[in-house]
Formats: sequence, C-alpha cells, structure tokens
Amino acid sequence: MIDFKQIDAFVWVAELGSFRAAAEKLNTTQPAISQRIAAMESTMTVRLFERGARGIKLTEKGQELLSHAQRMLELRNDMLRVAKAHNAVRGTLRLGTSETLVQTWLHDLIDELHQKYPALVVEIHVDTTHVLRSLLASHQIDLAMLLGPTQEPKECHLHLCDYDLAWVASPSMGLHGRRITITELGRYPVITYPSVSQPYHTVKSFLLEAGIKTPRIYGSASLSTIVQMTLRGIGASVIAPAIITREVAQGKLCVLDVAKTPPPLSFYACWIDSPDSHTVRTVARLAQRIAKGFEAQT
Repeated sequence: MIDFKQIDAFVWVAELGSFRAAAEKLNTTQPAISQRIAAMESTMTVRLFERGARGIKLTEKGQELLSHAQRMLELRNDMLRVAKAHNAVRGTLRLGTSETLVQTWLHDLIDELHQKYPALVVEIHVDTTHVLRSLLASHQIDLAMLLGPTQEPKECHLHLCDYDLAWVASPSMGLHGRRITITELGRYPVITYPSVSQPYHTVKSFLLEAGIKTPRIYGSASLSTIVQMTLRGIGASVIAPAIITREVAQGKLCVLDVAKTPPPLSFYACWIDSPDSHTVRTVARLAQRIAKGFEAQT
C-alpha cells in the first residue's frame, strides 16, 4: 500500500534532486526517505529514480508518475483546507420545517446561515409534522424541524424549543376576562392544528370528557388560516400564543382563562445519520441555539 509519506518523499526528492534535501524539507532522516522510496518502488514494481555518480534523476516511468503524485498531494491539501475552512458547510440543504417555526424564528436561522455559510443553499419545505416525517424517511429532505421525536433507530435529533398552547378568541365573542369552562367553549367551533396532530386529539378528548357528544373541531395545517378564522370570531382556537403576539398586543385576540389546556408543543431537529451528515448537524446545532435564544426572550 502506498501512503502519503511515500508520495511526499517521491515528490520532494524529484523536485529538490536529492534524498538529503528531501529529508531536511520533511524534517526526517535520509535513511527514512530512502526507505519510503524503496517501499513505493516495491509496491508499484517500478524504479522511480536512477542513481549514478552525478546524483539521482527520475526514470522515464518516474517522470510519468510524478504529475499523478503531485495531483494527489494537491487534492489532499484541498481536502484539508475545506475541512478547516470556516465555510466548509456548502452545497444544498433540503430543510423541512413546521409553520410555527416559520412564524417565529426561522428567518433568524436563515439569515445567520447566509452570513456564516454563503456557499450553502437552503431549500425550504413547510408542512405538517406528519408529512415532514414521511419526507425525511424517504430522503426527500435532509433535515426536519418538527414535533417529535420518534423512536426510529436511525434518526438523530436535537431538542429545539417548547411552545405553550393556549385557548384564544376574538374579544367579540365575550369569552375573555373570566374563567371559561370547556363546556362553554364546546358551544362554538374550536379551531386548531390538523386532525393528525396531538393538539387536535387533546382538544377532542377535552370536549368529549365535558359531555360534548359531537364536538365541532376545525383542523387546519395553515396557521394563518387558524388565526384569520379566530379573528373573525368563528370560534375559539387552541394555538401557540408566540405566533400571535402582535394580535394580542393590538387587542384583536385575547388569551382565555381556561382550566384545561393541551400540553406544550416540543420541536426537534431530526435527521437520518450518515457519513456526510456534517452540514445537517451543523445547521441543527445552529437552529438549536437560535431556538433557545428565542425561547428565553418570550
């Protein structure tokens, strides 16, 4: 087997014209250089140098092989430069994300990626956790930021952040400023996340336990649709207040005082581990830092 020490020795002996000079250049001994050249010649069953009274010179085959050896060293150096470079994160990243993150801190992540890793192109897919998990499993996206995690053995994940949920309504419904029961809320449609989501199933359970036999639950994968329906007073909604801070500050929506609220949404960065997961792991860690920072401010 030929190793880079042998290739280094071959190139420097050829360029400097002596074993002694190559040994000094490579900070080793002349016998060590001789051994490397001899091992390389033995492996390839060719002579690389002619040794004569006037010194050494490349054989015809050695001359032919020199350019290949030089390219190998250049490729090695290029690889080391890329590994050490600040912007070694490059290429295209297919990022799947839940809309809750789009509405809160995803723009901060994209901005920092643009600043830190200009050689990285990000393709953004916004969908529900159910769909994103399917896309991740089929390798149609590289990184998914979704509700989770699962017990998939090949899946790696980092916790990003938690979002509290709350019952929210338009002030026109007259439900704010007092304690509201689930039974009272059941008189109206309840608007929340889609039917495959945990909040939907929790809300349905609350309503059934309160004696609402046929609860009206409008599930939507679009947060903007949920907000607009709530603003219009169609019904109360269960949603993360972090995405409606402006509407609450402007008095257009009110967070209700309800005894029972679904548990928080826990978001994770998930990916399928592989030998080339460096970029995905780097972006996941950056997303975690930004998410934790956003969470601390809210």
